[in-house]
Amino acid sequence: MSEDILTLKPPPADVCLAYGSDPNQFGDLRLPKGKGPFPIAMNIHGGFWRAKYDLLHGGHLCAALTGKGIATWNLEYRRVGNPGGGWPGTFEDIVNGYRFLPQIAKRYDLDATKILVMGHSAGGQLALCLAGHEPSVAQVLSLAGVVDLQRSFDLHLSHDAVVEFLGGKPAEVPDHYREADPMHLPVQRAIQVLVHGSADEDVPPEFSRHYFEEKKKTGENVSLIEMPKTDHLDLIDPRSAAWPKVEGAVLKLFESQIVGRAPKN
Repeated sequence: MSEDILTLKPPPADVCLAYGSDPNQFGDLRLPKGKGPFPIAMNIHGGFWRAKYDLLHGGHLCAALTGKGIATWNLEYRRVGNPGGGWPGTFEDIVNGYRFLPQIAKRYDLDATKILVMGHSAGGQLALCLAGHEPSVAQVLSLAGVVDLQRSFDLHLSHDAVVEFLGGKPAEVPDHYREADPMHLPVQRAIQVLVHGSADEDVPPEFSRHYFEEKKKTGENVSLIEMPKTDHLDLIDPRSAAWPKVEGAVLKLFESQIVGRAPKN
């Protein structure tokens, strides 16, 4: 179990940058040693979209990836409990945080044509949702993602977190579920990789399995890595036995990426 990853202080970021005027609209940028331009991994932390959880625990995986030559952009955003948090404000922050990267690319020697969007738990939903709405997203990695919002509602995951996030039940706000649910968003251009632990008790592994099966039917470029004896937080803990496979998935995505368009400003 990697429970202490949520409270353990991460290595410091190189710089904290605001992409908006709200106190929660910022990101921690970590830069590799040496000369760029560096590829970028944008990390979206989880926490079932609630303000109780912030970006700090994501600093550990970001620092580990930066040690492998990847610049990391650990994004904070408005969450349920923050003014403007929930749908659509939360997702607007994800979009704006992503579009901010080309604006800072030259200053920090970043390669804005090589961006991996990755997210854990609720952050996996937000990462795949971004790929469904932003054609310039070339590759996305979901770690134990809440990738099926209808199923999340059916199972009352984390005390109906999805109802709080979307502002109601599916019958009450059907447009929100349609706009936000990766299961129903075509992701035609991005390479999608899902990683899930078979021992995950927070987000059942069936979420990623079902997503993979359904998306393959539509011809999307999606793959699934299911890891035995791996729980929800192991995937974001660089000390865990699962981490080398997560790191390997990130590196493989960058190696296989065809340079595409940078996000529009």
